[in-house]
Amino acid sequence: MATVFLTGASGFLGGHLLRELRAAGFEVRALSRRAESDEAIARLGGVPVRADLADVASLTAAQAGCEAVFHAAANTSMWQPHAAVQTATNVQGTENLLRAAGSVGVKAFVHTSSVAAYSHLAHGTLNESVPQRGAESWINYERTKFLGEQAVRGSSVPWIVFNPSHILGPGDCRNWGRLIMLVDHEKLPGIPPGIGSFADVREIARAQVRAWQRQRFGEAYLVGGEHASYIDLVHRLGAALGKRTPHNPVPAWALMTYARLVDGWSKVTGEEPDVTPESATLVCGSLRVDSAKAKRELGYVESPLDALLADTVVWMRKEGLIGR
Repeated sequence: MATVFLTGASGFLGGHLLRELRAAGFEVRALSRRAESDEAIARLGGVPVRADLADVASLTAAQAGCEAVFHAAANTSMWQPHAAVQTATNVQGTENLLRAAGSVGVKAFVHTSSVAAYSHLAHGTLNESVPQRGAESWINYERTKFLGEQAVRGSSVPWIVFNPSHILGPGDCRNWGRLIMLVDHEKLPGIPPGIGSFADVREIARAQVRAWQRQRFGEAYLVGGEHASYIDLVHRLGAALGKRTPHNPVPAWALMTYARLVDGWSKVTGEEPDVTPESATLVCGSLRVDSAKAKRELGYVESPLDALLADTVVWMRKEGLIGR
């Protein structure tokens, strides 16, 4: 039975990857830095291993004897004061992981990048032939996801890259899960004017495991889902939860003005604001993703948005995160 090394196992996508890898019969060593992560990893059938993305020696020891590495850990902050730590995680951390993988003879590196590597500067529907513009972006998350992906593409370790769009599904108590909680509590202050592509976390995890099993080395896959405006998304959530929601989106200029104001105030308080100029820029944009390559080569499935939201709501109710 092959053994793989997984980063980000205590997170949203990483937890689903751990489940899929174990269901496929693989032993999974999962990077862990704290006791609570150990418990979450063990519950899913993984073996927690103490290592740090900043420490090549610990990564080398953790990967010894592993056939493959699945790298799902990332810093997704949209606040400028986190930029240095984010760069250390998303860029140097990926480089360290690759260096360690190469030194112990790992045969495959499956990397979770992001549509962010293409940047908000890219226009139209994204597919794998569209040039990535993350290097040009003023948003540190986009720039670091681009640079981390470039490190993978330039590695001697056989690699596969995934660029997910917005990820939804059971297990998310942050990110989009936070939006669901705000709708459930009827405390959503406003809705941004943009459009998103909403992917099922379970299908992304399945596609990554299939890509490794099918040895799709040297390939990158955009994985998205149903496209919907944020106003449509929130209205669907309101209907599913039986809650009132705002009727119209906040104008982009108003959201950007608010973001700059609270960002300026955060420099005085030192507290991270709910909205930053970075996050406002992204949710005011239009994200459309073509998943045809992943569908064709990996059997990737774009789950209907209503079904995806329903599954997420059921999980959140079961966990007591929202009302029944």
